[in-house]
Amino acid sequence: MSVVERLHRLSPQEYLDGELLAEVRHEYVDGQIYAMVGGSRAHNIIALNMAVALRGHLRGGPCQIFVADMKVRVADAFYYPDVVVNCDVDDRHEYYVARPVLVAEVLSPATEARDLLEKRVVYQGLASLREYVVIAQDKTEVRVYRRRGDGWELETCRGADSVCLQSVDLTMSVESVYEGVAH
Repeated sequence: MSVVERLHRLSPQEYLDGELLAEVRHEYVDGQIYAMVGGSRAHNIIALNMAVALRGHLRGGPCQIFVADMKVRVADAFYYPDVVVNCDVDDRHEYYVARPVLVAEVLSPATEARDLLEKRVVYQGLASLREYVVIAQDKTEVRVYRRRGDGWELETCRGADSVCLQSVDLTMSVESVYEGVAH
């Protein structure tokens, strides 16, 4: 015998309230929540390298850099990017940012398809976003999706290349992104 259940859709406020008490982080899309998986050593080192470079470069200005635990709100969806930069002094919600200029995701086998498809398209819908950075773990490759007028361009950086983050006027070597990660 089959059983039919009605699924409860959480409101954005119910989700935010629940996250304050949750032992596991969740992303929220269209009223549903999705548990987040933990990251590898390489994932954490790469995210930290990006955050440290951004923090050192942007220190003293209006921009704030967040790692892992700050959500990005896109309409009624909430995502936890690996690194996010917010320069809008009027966008200071306690638990999320709504107008980031830069979002960076470190790819992992469990999240790669979602980061490259769903999240990229959703993030690119944010009027404030200037760059979406996707960083591979299994090879030295950094992809920068950059807003150009009313469209987007993709710059792929490898090996001895430099990664130019125009949204925050920072250039860093690909090697520095992967510093401390064995390949």
